[in-house]
Amino acid sequence: MPSIDIKDTVSGPGYHIFIEDSLDQLPSKLSMLQLSDRKALIVTDSNVEKHHLKTVYDSCLSSFKELFTLTVPAGEENKNLDRVRDILTVLIKKEFDRKDLIIALGGGVIGDMAGFASAVYLRGIRFIQLPTTLLSQTDSSVGGKTGVDLYAYKNMVGAFHQPCLVYINTSFLNTLPKREFASGMGEIIKHGLIRDNSYYEWLINHFNEINDLDSEVLKKMIYESLKIKAFVVEQDPTEKGMRAILNFGHTIGHAIEKYMDFKLLHGECVALGMIAASFISYKRGNIDTEEYYEIRDMFLPFNLPLSLPDEADAGEILKITKLDKKMDNGKIRFILLKKVGKAVIDSTVTDEELLMGINELIIKDED
Repeated sequence: MPSIDIKDTVSGPGYHIFIEDSLDQLPSKLSMLQLSDRKALIVTDSNVEKHHLKTVYDSCLSSFKELFTLTVPAGEENKNLDRVRDILTVLIKKEFDRKDLIIALGGGVIGDMAGFASAVYLRGIRFIQLPTTLLSQTDSSVGGKTGVDLYAYKNMVGAFHQPCLVYINTSFLNTLPKREFASGMGEIIKHGLIRDNSYYEWLINHFNEINDLDSEVLKKMIYESLKIKAFVVEQDPTEKGMRAILNFGHTIGHAIEKYMDFKLLHGECVALGMIAASFISYKRGNIDTEEYYEIRDMFLPFNLPLSLPDEADAGEILKITKLDKKMDNGKIRFILLKKVGKAVIDSTVTDEELLMGINELIIKDED
């Protein structure tokens, strides 16, 4: 199976990403880290526990001196400092030291929380990503962004802390709800739009096989998305420059998440944010009419939303965008398309343009 190496120019030697279709190779990959005399804590959530915890526990058991588990409640609403405290409490009670580690078994929420706990415990211990959702397998498990929400504000508390290993098992996707799979496609489509037009077109041409969970097509898709994510992260590991292009669709998307009280999934909101950002790009003349409508309509075959309810308040969503953590001296570092396959960072997007983009998502009833 393919693998990708990530160079880490900030905090260490880098790490490997392995893409497999089972857990068969997990023990041999763990052995590369020389963990036989170390403790590990598997952190997962109540949904993943039912499907995968026992299998993963059995697969990992021989690799460690001691292996513990912690299950936290599933859901974005639980991605907070209270749950991180629960993780830290287990580490303290089990007397973990700086050479022990955490295994994040779950989607982006678990990866963010477990990664953040590993970043702050004893000022940093190692952690491994075992992502179980399409979104986490192709995006959030790679790059070292960790953190939790504060009240209703997304990822306001966090740290950059790279994993020491990412092991992707595509068979996990067989138990993933269809809506969660579609959510992951939001981030995957983003990768093509910001960096690789040919990959974007490949996604369009293979949407049937993707939705049918064709194993070979899924492995190629995950690999191609991770190549884009890895390239960007290596160039800018702590988001001082070009890494911000990975936030395409996220400024308005995060605002929609909060406005909708997290009733929409992350990838669904990012899809809506990308439509709004593409509309602004179109109005600026960066992409033409046909390109804009192709981008908007492409989300439909991947079961992603194209619009918000007609009663949605564009002005309120605009206000929430101003609370985005990517604000710079009162201005949003917004991501636009220069062309399909090339994103740019722009700090000149006005409130009027943002409002225009948000209103493009709200289909008013004309009756």
